[in-house]
Amino acid sequence: MKKNFIPILFLLFILIGAISAQSNTAKLPWENGKLKVSDNHHYLQFENGTPFFWLGDTGWLLPERLNRDEADYYLDQCSKRGYNLVQVQTVNSLSTMNTYGQSAMPDGFNFRDINKKGVYGYWDHMDYIIKSAERKGVFIGMDCIWGGPVSKDGVTVKDAQAYGTFLAARYKNSPNIIWFIGGDIRGDVKTEVWEALAKSIKAIDQNHLMTFHPRGRTMSGTWFDKATWLDFNMFQSGHRRYGQVKGDGDITIEPNTEEDNWRFVEKSLALQPLKPVIDGEPSYEDIPQGLHDFNEVRWGANDVRRYAYWSVFAGSFGHTYGHNSIMQFMKPGVIGSFGAKRYWYDCIEDPGYNQMKFLKALMLAFPFFDRVPDQSILDGLNGERYDRAIATRGNDYLMVYNYSGRPMKINLSKISGAMKNCWWFIPKTGELQYAGEFEGTKIVGFIPDVAYNSGNDRVLIAVDSSKEYVKKGVNTLNVN
Repeated sequence: MKKNFIPILFLLFILIGAISAQSNTAKLPWENGKLKVSDNHHYLQFENGTPFFWLGDTGWLLPERLNRDEADYYLDQCSKRGYNLVQVQTVNSLSTMNTYGQSAMPDGFNFRDINKKGVYGYWDHMDYIIKSAERKGVFIGMDCIWGGPVSKDGVTVKDAQAYGTFLAARYKNSPNIIWFIGGDIRGDVKTEVWEALAKSIKAIDQNHLMTFHPRGRTMSGTWFDKATWLDFNMFQSGHRRYGQVKGDGDITIEPNTEEDNWRFVEKSLALQPLKPVIDGEPSYEDIPQGLHDFNEVRWGANDVRRYAYWSVFAGSFGHTYGHNSIMQFMKPGVIGSFGAKRYWYDCIEDPGYNQMKFLKALMLAFPFFDRVPDQSILDGLNGERYDRAIATRGNDYLMVYNYSGRPMKINLSKISGAMKNCWWFIPKTGELQYAGEFEGTKIVGFIPDVAYNSGNDRVLIAVDSSKEYVKKGVNTLNVN
């Protein structure tokens, strides 16, 4: 019964979406102009000055696994739940085929005859996905080719140049593209190939931003921060818990800091030239800790929230969420990787997937471009691991993310205003609770209204009382 019901369900949602789209006059993001790096090199914005808070989903196997109806439904759900970008593996391997049985590279890196008359080919389907996303206001983060085939299958500089030229020519005028070079690989592996791919795209396409997607526990800035083609940095904090070592010699960070994704933000922002930074692949919801042992404890909603708030409050310009089943589009007939057993269309109801929009709403509720990380807001010793609080502020507001609900002392003099209005923000629900008005020159102790325990996270918000970014009596922020 369920097998017959699923296609009908997709068609119903597509029909509803088409009707609503005709009556929806909301402005599409690119009507604000092209996406660019902000003048202070910390954030992304559109040409007219509108801020862009990147809230991404890892839809890696979208071009391969989903047909047109499924892709429409998935992208529609992303948009409705606050996501404005989907990261995809444009080509997962040299033998990649899609659900229609079409090869991405039927003639290798020769794309001269790629458009065959009367055939809905791999790149026709990619075109469709990009256009569908464009209609829904969603960017596509196009990871051009995954790192594995480049490192193992003998991809050459000449191949990379041909492929980059093809991609740039085909998609340079699509408004919703962001280029990803690399793909779960270190930048010192096949560096010349990645450089050739990046430069061949940039030679044709000056319309879109570009980054490098690195291997777990590494960051693009280690190798490419000075590269002119790299517009912003990306790191992959990865899927391991504290002290979890696979033993394969790939340790690139200090021991027992595996979950501290805020450290990558601090390291990236210390590089010169300064470039914006984002965690492009943190721990996924419902994936085994460490990936390889499917009997391991799985990361949950509490964890994906912590990774998101830690990274953004430490200075990232946005965040990418991931889910084990969604990223590989687990469905009937698909053998799941990394222990995935649940179908992707059921997992879009999971709590972590639906809580990310609250972070986006919070960051867009306050002046965007003057926000900086500032740990001096916290008075006294900070906690370690899950007890670590991360603070950020603008000129007249501050926010502190507290994952474990522990008491903390806050220096309210770090922002303007003789008096400060304060709220508690609940990342699980997006609710606001007014905490009172306090003298603005003092260090004030705050105790969250929850038991001390990991996952009882709260954000303390303090605002110059002369400002009305949040009004008393309002118990939620605008989520869109």
